[in-house]
Amino acid sequence: MTGKGSAKAYMGLGANLGDRRANILSAIGCLRALPGIAVLRAASLYESAPVGFIDQPRFVNTVIEVTTDLSPFDLLAAVQRVERDLGRVRTVRWGPRTIDIDILLYDDVTMDDPALTIPHPRMAERAFVLVPLAELVPDRLLNGRTVRDLAAAARSRADVEILTPAAEVIPG
Repeated sequence: MTGKGSAKAYMGLGANLGDRRANILSAIGCLRALPGIAVLRAASLYESAPVGFIDQPRFVNTVIEVTTDLSPFDLLAAVQRVERDLGRVRTVRWGPRTIDIDILLYDDVTMDDPALTIPHPRMAERAFVLVPLAELVPDRLLNGRTVRDLAAAARSRADVEILTPAAEVIPG
């Protein structure tokens, strides 16, 4: 890819260790500072129950929209560096973490590689992803349904509470 901002991507961010809100905001700040990535906007911050390994603290989650001239694999490497820099240690799958950054969507790319699957394989099942994603791209289709409809259905089955309005996540 060439040219700054040539691809639009959506990334999910989550944290449930330490100052969860500060960890999310630090991750957004780190991403904003990286060459080849421009953070355009963020959804509200939400609090939700953990999925998978449930004996852990609640998560704070959001979704951000970026433009990037990085390839999907280069973007993955960049977000993994941010995670490491912010103290992410990969131990328990779906376990507690200071920060987790997932590439949810990257333009209209579909790929299934052992290192990276786009669209993110489980996002259509997870309220903590769908609810903030619906703030940014409500009419985007996933699995033949709009993100708005998927988010409404997921929200009825899950405990997802707004903590911080979007305007306060990345102030105008």
